[in-house]
Amino acid sequence: MNAKPKIAVHKFASCDGCQLAFLNLGEELLALAELVEIMHFAEAGPVNLDAQVDIAFIEGSVSTPDDLVRIQKIRANTRFLITIGACATSGGVQALRNLADGREWIASVYAQPEYIESLATSTSIASHVKVDLELWGCPVSGRQVLAAVRALLFGVAPVEERDKVCMECKRTQAVCVLVAKGVPCLGPVTRTGCGALCPRFGRDCYGCYGPAENPNTEALGLRFAGLGLLPEQIARRFLFIDNAAPVFAEAGARWRSAADD
Repeated sequence: MNAKPKIAVHKFASCDGCQLAFLNLGEELLALAELVEIMHFAEAGPVNLDAQVDIAFIEGSVSTPDDLVRIQKIRANTRFLITIGACATSGGVQALRNLADGREWIASVYAQPEYIESLATSTSIASHVKVDLELWGCPVSGRQVLAAVRALLFGVAPVEERDKVCMECKRTQAVCVLVAKGVPCLGPVTRTGCGALCPRFGRDCYGCYGPAENPNTEALGLRFAGLGLLPEQIARRFLFIDNAAPVFAEAGARWRSAADD
């Protein structure tokens, strides 16, 4: 009898929301546990940081010197490494510190900042090791995670969704907040996966699922300007949850430069 594939779920700098996507699978998670052996998943119980596994899921960004060492060890101990969520794929909300002097922030909060072990930047997992698949989102959806595991168990490459949120709005018959209400929405440049959750409730998409395929950030930025947003406000739209994603980072830098002119 063949041994079950082994998986691990590791946490780095994050809020635990993407691990909860696993736990919120409920009965589907129990069914998955029949197909695989969960070697490490501290939030669910098993702890074995150094386990050799077939699939390792990584939540969170690299933000401390210890993170740098740990991610290298995990990569060496797994065949297939999957990053889940905005923090792991592009640095997350904590990557906002990349836009300022992180040490200055620490000094303003802690009386003895020399005891805080923190890197100057918060970076994606792919900035340090080879990543086999990225699942974007803040948080990632349990459906994405389950689909990726099932695909790998059957020996096929997981399908990566790169449609824009606008396509999801059309499918769910959600009213376009950008056209109908003049609300600056990142849906035209953001990949779907959330089910167009925010637009369906009448508010703008803020890009938590990262850049979609062929995102025209320049045109969207000009549209925002036409709605009356100042360059700094436009920059902040792109430099938010996935601010370290290259296409968003470049768009944000352009508008920050325009704000300084």
